[in-house]
Amino acid sequence: MLSKLRETLTISQLWGIVSIVAGLGIMAAALFLLPPGEVANFYDDKVGTLLAPPTQLTLFVVGLLCLLLGGWQFYQGFSPNLALGILGSLVVLAFMVAITSGRSLNLPGIVQIALTSATPLTLGAMSGIFCERSGVINIAIEGMMLFGAFVAIPATALSGSYTVGILAAILTGGLMAALHAVLSIKYNVDQIISGTVINILAAGVTRYLNIRVLEPAGLSATTPIGTWRVPILADIPVLGKLFETTPPTLVMLVLLVLANVVLFYTPWGLRTRAVGEHPRAADTVGIHVNVMRYANVIIGGCIAGFAGIYFSLGLGSFEDNMTHGRGFVALAAMIFGKWSPYGSFAAALIFGFADAIQGKMQNVLQVGIPPEFLQMAPYILTIVVLAGAIGRAIPPNAVGKPYEKQ
Repeated sequence: MLSKLRETLTISQLWGIVSIVAGLGIMAAALFLLPPGEVANFYDDKVGTLLAPPTQLTLFVVGLLCLLLGGWQFYQGFSPNLALGILGSLVVLAFMVAITSGRSLNLPGIVQIALTSATPLTLGAMSGIFCERSGVINIAIEGMMLFGAFVAIPATALSGSYTVGILAAILTGGLMAALHAVLSIKYNVDQIISGTVINILAAGVTRYLNIRVLEPAGLSATTPIGTWRVPILADIPVLGKLFETTPPTLVMLVLLVLANVVLFYTPWGLRTRAVGEHPRAADTVGIHVNVMRYANVIIGGCIAGFAGIYFSLGLGSFEDNMTHGRGFVALAAMIFGKWSPYGSFAAALIFGFADAIQGKMQNVLQVGIPPEFLQMAPYILTIVVLAGAIGRAIPPNAVGKPYEKQ
């Protein structure tokens, strides 16, 4: 039945139907679930109230816009990606207004939490981009992040310096990446298997050493790294919260721009993309294919190791499997972002926004939904996003294919 429906309807028409259903659902929710006369108050600590839209009227308008979008998409149609973006924005707007109905919500605070939550995902996605743009699949981001998180705590506790802890995490991530590179490039081990081995190794080794070494020696905790305030910028109303955040987040923003410049505007990036797309052609013009792959995989591992400090130094201690699958979500962000730093950052922000909303729904808005279901929301959203992107995201042509010079 579904296959016949897909044969008779185009993708644009299917998204049109989804948009119409979403519009009808939003309007029904406004009519039957929300009491009349309530407003949703969005405020800022410095400015006060930013927006106070009437909830029922706002949801009716948003629902109507979804219906118009669906009708246009069904009969005329434009880019499915653009339609998905507009529909997603309208649904998120309706959801935000609905859950804040009769309550108050710090809107800049939500954006700040979303950016912070997106930090390890963006760093993990950049790690994967460097690896896969050069032709090496890396599903070991989770393990590299976990190793980095683990090593940062005793290094900081012993030295008394966050700098030493951060460098130790970066070095450890690089070493794990070097192991992955040797197995994948030199010995032609299946790259999926190699990454899986590193993930399993990280989970087992860090747990054992934490219980047997760090805890008995009193090295399993240190002072959390805290928050940095960018002078002057942090005092700007509304936008100031973006400049009052954790050090990994600020570094991530710098690395984001740097990675995009390196990959798309420098000879190094051109060579990296060449060995990931057509290694034989790159070899014929004098590019050392496997050398480039080794270098990029190790660079990616260093970034993943740095991502690990978000968890351990941010908390001030190490906990078993504290990355909680963020490395795999980072891979999803990389795919949805089509192997580009900015695209991956946008995808990571979607997850970060969902994470921020579920936290606020539990702790501030006191929404009557079991917390376990709310904690599932970011991962469900990741699945939905990937379901919309899969099939249209084309990886580098030679990714996962070992290269042997002839």
